[in-house]
Amino acid sequence: MLDFRIETFLKVCEYMNFTHAAEALCMTQPAVSQHIKYLEEKYEQPLFIRDRKKLLLTPAGEILKSTLETMRNDENTLKNRMKESMVGKKIITFGVTMTIGGYTVIPSLIDFIKSNPNMNIKIKYGNTRTLLSYLHEGSIDFAIVEGYFKSDNYDTRVFKTEEYIAVASKNHKFKKEIKEIKDLTDERLLIREIGSGTRDILIKNLAVKNMNVADFSRVIEIGNIHTIVDLLCQDCGISFLYKSAVEKEIKNGELEKIELEDFNVNHDFTFLWNRDSAFSNEYEKIFKVFKDSLEQI
Repeated sequence: MLDFRIETFLKVCEYMNFTHAAEALCMTQPAVSQHIKYLEEKYEQPLFIRDRKKLLLTPAGEILKSTLETMRNDENTLKNRMKESMVGKKIITFGVTMTIGGYTVIPSLIDFIKSNPNMNIKIKYGNTRTLLSYLHEGSIDFAIVEGYFKSDNYDTRVFKTEEYIAVASKNHKFKKEIKEIKDLTDERLLIREIGSGTRDILIKNLAVKNMNVADFSRVIEIGNIHTIVDLLCQDCGISFLYKSAVEKEIKNGELEKIELEDFNVNHDFTFLWNRDSAFSNEYEKIFKVFKDSLEQI
């Protein structure tokens, strides 16, 4: 069990405010300060500094925070493993983004389920930001994401490299000749919600060309990849998606890739877990099973 003063430290890190942390913990502010002082004396390093009334972590505080979060998450996993031992069934909980969960991971998941008949599996769907928060709080063991993240906090493996394309209905009539991405700004753009990896890829590639989503004449924001694909098939706009999400529709002639001279993007889908986890070897083995299944397709 983690020391109660460590829980105090992590709560201060969450709020970056002693008063708010004290309120959340139902403690007094002096008690919170005393806990932090104890840890600073124990580790012989300052953990927080104040910069213009703003609370900041010191480099030592950053190291402690990262390490303790992993320890807390491992403790949650350990508790679950101990419960599982009483009923003779192991449980794996992991997260996937919408594109990966709806398309890419299915073959790997099928093989994994068949090779682990006595295992209970829980799968959580969400955008990249949501899944990273699940990892942070310890409610999932690992995740497969498509968006950008701070890699310092995780052990990572490349699950798959995907082509990211502009796409429209096969019957779509463009208002002008399309050669470059800027030629598409007169079109209605169908886009995922903020926090989605699919959206983040587009935003970063637009920024390179000094463009942004607001440059498109009309924008429809949708939190479901299947809805976007359905709307594309009904010629309700254009979109930017991973090819795997529309591969079937392209093959059967409902959709087509929009060929652009200045847009050639490939992006990694990443398998990740909390860095330095005590269960890293287990997650590494699961990754290899998932990866091997994907490569056999």
